Amino acid sequence: MAIKDAALQALIEPVVASMGLELWGIDYLSHGKHTRLVIYIEHENGVTVDDCADVSRQVSAVLDVEDPIHGEYRLEVSSPGMDRPLFTLDHFMRYRGHQVNIKLRSPFDGRRKYQGLLAGVEDDDVLLQLDGEEYCFPIDTIDQARLVPRFDG
Repeated sequence: MAIKDAALQALIEPVVASMGLELWGIDYLSHGKHTRLVIYIEHENGVTVDDCADVSRQVSAVLDVEDPIHGEYRLEVSSPGMDRPLFTLDHFMRYRGHQVNIKLRSPFDGRRKYQGLLAGVEDDDVLLQLDGEEYCFPIDTIDQARLVPRFDG
């Protein structure tokens, strides 16, 4: 799936950047006949519904021409939101000191889901503090990571 994500990113990122927005990440979710392509966009001043609609129209046009996804799919464009997904080492560095939920591709110590304090990044590893211990997860072993929203202002 990583190859498909990289190919999609190569098509989508220039379109999003040309519109003055940052491509935060892509989720390509294929479950049989039900395929979803979720594009997360970001801007320092926030993302509007119009931004999402504009990106959706532009990306749809590119995907129609390039046809990287065979069959039917649903395209969604969104801001990353408060529980934003983290995709890159840079994302993990930006949110050091925040609580995160991490789901691993395969179990470590008998479990796949962890929630703890994001301690930072070391080489290609994400550092997570949990119950007085520090865990070190290579980024390519992480299936999903999301911030835990903070409501303390």
